[in-house]
Amino acid sequence: MTRLAVISEETVRNIVTRQLAFESVRSAFEAVASDHANVFDVVIGTGLNDGEAFAIKSGNDDEDKTVGFKCGTYWAGNNDKDLASHGATILLLDPDTGFPKALVNASYLNGYRTAAANAVAVASLARPDASVLGVIGAGQQAEQEIRAVAEVRSLSLIKISTRTEARANWIAGQLDDINTDIRFTTAEEAVRDSDIVVTVTPSVSPLVRDEWVGEGTHISAMGADDVGKHELDTSITKRASLFADYPQQSIVIGEFQHAFGEGLISSADEICALGSVTLGKSPGRTSDSEITVFDSSGIAIQDLVVAAAIIESAEKTNHVQYIDF
Repeated sequence: MTRLAVISEETVRNIVTRQLAFESVRSAFEAVASDHANVFDVVIGTGLNDGEAFAIKSGNDDEDKTVGFKCGTYWAGNNDKDLASHGATILLLDPDTGFPKALVNASYLNGYRTAAANAVAVASLARPDASVLGVIGAGQQAEQEIRAVAEVRSLSLIKISTRTEARANWIAGQLDDINTDIRFTTAEEAVRDSDIVVTVTPSVSPLVRDEWVGEGTHISAMGADDVGKHELDTSITKRASLFADYPQQSIVIGEFQHAFGEGLISSADEICALGSVTLGKSPGRTSDSEITVFDSSGIAIQDLVVAAAIIESAEKTNHVQYIDF
């Protein structure tokens, strides 16, 4: 019999901060870039009905002795049950036995973790004076991305492109505490003259055209995490410096899969791991006129490191439930 630590969503909500997520994700990027962490192939599965799917992302970190996986789910019918369509659960394994060690409800945590990856990229790659943010997408994750970027850059204007007035009204209400001018625009207006562009959609066709992107822009493509997803015109890659959380995965299920398929990227070696930049091994942005693109397809090490930080904090405050397993 083993003891399993269980962390509820309520506990996660009480503990997680943007700083915790930022530092954990940066550490995860650096672990991958330093080759003491392994990222395994993503497993995609489906439920019993149309609109039901799940993805399992797994990995390990030899230095931190962390092993485990995240199961991310999408069940479209949950909307009719007053449940969230997206869910996430992280399972950490005991590195000595392989038995379950901790189970974390990561549905709320996942939004922080994803946005933290964007924040690390913006902090590392966007111009220091970048102040105009353009966002394509107005879902719950878009709110998280905006808040995370606002932590690392002083924003003077936020432009949001969304397809419906209802979503515009919703996100405007969510962000009413942010003391920054927010405007709702077309996709083109959101991109043109923006210092930072963030795409956060499930699109399978390009939303950002090459001719809209000006010199000095940083782009964080946050939506592509499966075969076929596509947010950026592949021509952008021909004149940009390319970065990713995990380059090998970015050409398989990330945004760069399309440029790779077209031969615009010949191998993952042409893409810089963001952890190499934060470690100081690679230069990142080298001029104010350079265009930088970060492809975030999501890697398990991010989830495992963030979950471990949550568990450590929960143990210190006696907010862990243990069960015999």
